[in-house]
Amino acid sequence: MPRSPATSQTAPSNSGSFELTPGGVLLYRGTRKDLERAFGQGDAAGLITLGGHPADEAADDGLRYWKTLADTFVRELCQIPDGVEALPEIPAPEATTLAAWVLDAPPMRGAEYLSPEVLLSLWHRLETWTRERVGGRNTVAAFLQTHAPAWSRVGRVTLHLAENKADPENPFAFLATYASGLSRAGRLSQLPLGKALQEYGGAKDKAALLKLLTPLHAAAKTCPLMADLVESGDVFHPLAWTPSEAYAFLQSVPKYEESGLLVRLPNWWRKRGPRPQVSAVVGQKKGAGIGLNALLDFKLEVVVEGKALSKKEIDALLAGDEDGLVFFQGQWIEVNREKLSEALDHWKAIAADGIPFIEGMRLLAGAPADLGNAAAGEDEREWAHARAGDELAATLRRLATPETAPPPAELHATLRPYQAKGLDWLWFCANTGLGACLADDMGLGKTIQVLAALLRRQEETPGGPPALLVVPASLIGNWKREAEVFAPSLRLHIVHRSTGRTEKPNARTLAACDLVITTYGMVARLDWIAATPWSWIVLDEAQAIKNPAAGQSKAVKKLRAEARIALTGTPVENQLGDLWSLFDFINPGLLGSAPRFRNFVKTLHLGESVHYAPLRRLVAPYILRRLKTDKTIIADLPDKTEMTVSCGLVPAQARLYERTAKSLAETIENVSGIERRGLVLSYLMRFKQICNHPDQLAKTGAYDAAHSAKFLRLAELCEEIASRGEKALVFSQFRELADPLENHLAEVFGRGGLVLHGGTAVKRRQEMVDRFQREDGPPFFVLSLKAGGTGLNLTAASHVIHFDRWWNPAVENQATDRAFRIGQKRNVLVHKFVVAGTLEERIDALLKEKQDVADAILHDGAEKSLTEMSDAELLDFVRLDLDRAETQSQS
Repeated sequence: MPRSPATSQTAPSNSGSFELTPGGVLLYRGTRKDLERAFGQGDAAGLITLGGHPADEAADDGLRYWKTLADTFVRELCQIPDGVEALPEIPAPEATTLAAWVLDAPPMRGAEYLSPEVLLSLWHRLETWTRERVGGRNTVAAFLQTHAPAWSRVGRVTLHLAENKADPENPFAFLATYASGLSRAGRLSQLPLGKALQEYGGAKDKAALLKLLTPLHAAAKTCPLMADLVESGDVFHPLAWTPSEAYAFLQSVPKYEESGLLVRLPNWWRKRGPRPQVSAVVGQKKGAGIGLNALLDFKLEVVVEGKALSKKEIDALLAGDEDGLVFFQGQWIEVNREKLSEALDHWKAIAADGIPFIEGMRLLAGAPADLGNAAAGEDEREWAHARAGDELAATLRRLATPETAPPPAELHATLRPYQAKGLDWLWFCANTGLGACLADDMGLGKTIQVLAALLRRQEETPGGPPALLVVPASLIGNWKREAEVFAPSLRLHIVHRSTGRTEKPNARTLAACDLVITTYGMVARLDWIAATPWSWIVLDEAQAIKNPAAGQSKAVKKLRAEARIALTGTPVENQLGDLWSLFDFINPGLLGSAPRFRNFVKTLHLGESVHYAPLRRLVAPYILRRLKTDKTIIADLPDKTEMTVSCGLVPAQARLYERTAKSLAETIENVSGIERRGLVLSYLMRFKQICNHPDQLAKTGAYDAAHSAKFLRLAELCEEIASRGEKALVFSQFRELADPLENHLAEVFGRGGLVLHGGTAVKRRQEMVDRFQREDGPPFFVLSLKAGGTGLNLTAASHVIHFDRWWNPAVENQATDRAFRIGQKRNVLVHKFVVAGTLEERIDALLKEKQDVADAILHDGAEKSLTEMSDAELLDFVRLDLDRAETQSQS
């Protein structure tokens, strides 16, 4: 089972230096040693270091993004007056600001865990970390000097702009002040800046005066207005300003603050002064279509503060001579006639004949209709924006919160509330022709949600072509079993070499089935699959098409269907190339061509800022992802969920297994008693080793992953775990497998893990546990089953993997409980590896079907019980079912 390339070339991510853990802790994975040391002390220490130093011009998007948060916090510290001994409360950003920061986040590992709450928690940790280091002689100024030297000069001079309603000709007043000290009440005293010349002038304190005025001179180097004020000396006096002078001042506020000046402005400008905007209303009329090929109606308005202006009012605004601040309908608004006219002309051209659904959705997301220059679009959005009209807005609300309906009568299961919502969402998307990506966390039941949706289709729209399900070969058996248990009325047809069915079914066969199951390999090989129209196409493990240049990706995208659904447990937005390829299947055209998408992504880097919000808003309606960490989900989950992971044998493994079974058959006839028992036990050990990896039996030490289907399946599973930033315990009963497994998994996770077995010194064990338990600790822990089955508390793991089976339920459960202890806040997924068509599968079936009997029979391990079977029973038990083994290993 070949593995897909780890990355694609469509739109590489540039945010790899940071990772957010499921617990909301920020980790640094980059190459800057100062940040590595700082983040080693915690994310608050790391962020202070990040904010306290100038940005690196070569910084990636992740570093620039997190620097925005850090800079905001340090800027707040700079507002605190000198001499304050105890750190006051640092006001956190407003909820709307935090939400905007979440949208603007670039792709990074763990981005799916980012939320306003996580950002607020980071802010509070920054405050706590700073508060612990400020007090007494350790003033804020001293703290800034140590930790943020680039900011330490800030906080002395304040520039004030206020309205002066008593003077119609000069309705604004300007004044520069400086902090002269504290009053008896502890309040900051502000004096006009001119007083500083008297206080510090002459020989009194030239150094203090120079320090005070340094930010003004720094601002004068980049701001012509400030240069004039300083050169003329007007900055030391109160000034009455016209609207145009006030507007020129307002335009340079960011540069003043960067230079170390404080700025106090009217509240209406702090919220970015109101301005007339072109409002494009998309999909207002009744019957506004939805679907990739729909055409939407388009209406233009000019609004101020949400109120639509009449034509007469618009003409009056555009007829004036000067841009800037205009007193309009009782308030000051910002007017740029040229930009307003350009926006009107631009949108009128778009609106002439209506607008395609895809372009309309781009505009609503804040992206250009043609996915052109997002930087230009950002400037345009200051003067124009799109909003959904009543009909389209209602449809989009139904997409976000679809109408609920009873589960299908033929579903033999009770859906959890979030699963019922997933069913309704899939049904709505399929009925409207919109592609859907169900990206729930592993273990939340994507399979049963899809089966329920297929049953609803069977009930509500019987007849028509069947649905097509494309899966990795290793999951055919799982889907078949799940369908037989939960949706037995679904009529299945499996197209795969292992079933002997690869030819195109005749019309009668197709009409008699509801769901055709095949593999990605079969889709690439069998032309008739692409030539057949399907009702729905469902891709499981849809990351299989993440490389758009791969043959199987191209083959899948040729398939024809009324509805397209992709299932993945990988956070697709965190790798832009993967995201484009996935959407090229579910909603082709929405993200444009690959070259256009690459160019669009490049334009999301606006100067020193990073703004991914348009892209996130564009794809969000078509992705439904629930995390096990969601508070609304975790309460509805069992404490642990056990899953059987079926895998097969690669051809060389299968041949070796068959030869070993034949050798047992030839040898067992000639022995009896204790000798027979010893022979059986030795052969059982060989079968186990072959199922794990042939090199374990041969003792070559090579352990090439391609020679073991189990190693390949482990890599697939752990790639998904790694993409979530989660941790795993991997148990094996064989000590000699520990190091090969660690080497194999280190490649998957991109860094090493821990190994514990019977030879590990006792004093080192707790140290290893402590390392693993840390948020930034190793991502996986390989343990021998008996050494790791007692006395350890490893609740940092969300996954427990039994790579091979002990065949004693009590021993396995004891090991599983290492991750599931009192205090575990995660839903733990237990993955039990089983090789199909071998004695492993038969033991697993015995454990599941007759648990009470199995507990009694296998109390001392299955090996002892198997030695007591007759020759015929034993040989039947260990024989290789080649069809089943191949089904799980061939594509």
